[in-house]
Amino acid sequence: MKNVSSVVLATLLAVNASANPFEGFDIVDLTHAFDANTIYWPTEKDFKHTESFAGETEGGWYYSAFSVQTAEHGGTHLDAPIHFAEGRWSADQIPTANLFSAAVVIDVKAKAASNPDYQLSVDDILAWEQQRGEIPKGATVLMNTGFSMRWPDRLEYLGTAERGPEAVRSLHFPGFSKASAEFLVHERDISAVGLDTASIDYGQSTDFIVHRLLYEQNILGFENVANLDALPPVGAWLIALPMKIANGSGAPLRIVGLVPASR
Repeated sequence: MKNVSSVVLATLLAVNASANPFEGFDIVDLTHAFDANTIYWPTEKDFKHTESFAGETEGGWYYSAFSVQTAEHGGTHLDAPIHFAEGRWSADQIPTANLFSAAVVIDVKAKAASNPDYQLSVDDILAWEQQRGEIPKGATVLMNTGFSMRWPDRLEYLGTAERGPEAVRSLHFPGFSKASAEFLVHERDISAVGLDTASIDYGQSTDFIVHRLLYEQNILGFENVANLDALPPVGAWLIALPMKIANGSGAPLRIVGLVPASR
């Protein structure tokens, strides 16, 4: 079945090799930088960036090299379906075409501002479609909660600055609802979901049902996405390239949006 991802790839391949296929688009970085302030799940260790060498070499030129330590799930990252669905795609098994998609951005900032446990509803999706048409096949549905503006304040972003297993009970941030996940699985042929919080399930979830429902269908998850205000509700494209970790349940993600420059 041809979807928007394959159409984008085919279009890019058809463009004259000397032309810039991204001309006419503003490229928006949707990725938080990885550093000492990067937010991870309360049970995970912080990001580490350790200097191996930085300075002038014996030969007289400058050289620098560092090592990094990171969990798969932290900062702006991919959830591979195998994260919650045995036998589904790991990070290295995801077809490349699924990492290129149309972007659908559903804005719930006002609702999330008054309710940090807000969950995207089917009514939110239908209201978006009433104004802009049905979600296209192969699209990524992005939930804009406004929480990206709270980064990297752990208390504001997660609802708690505590660490360890006990802190999980104190998490408060928006996510997708079970009903919205079921709707997207059964009524819309999407390739991925994403949002600007730490999990596609809301912070108080104890069963992670949204992860389970979507990932069982090999639908991807993008978490801790940045700058969603820079994307229009419809008309932008996403390129989401994770580190290709063999058997990975997730991976750090560099995700960008292509926004028509005329907007």
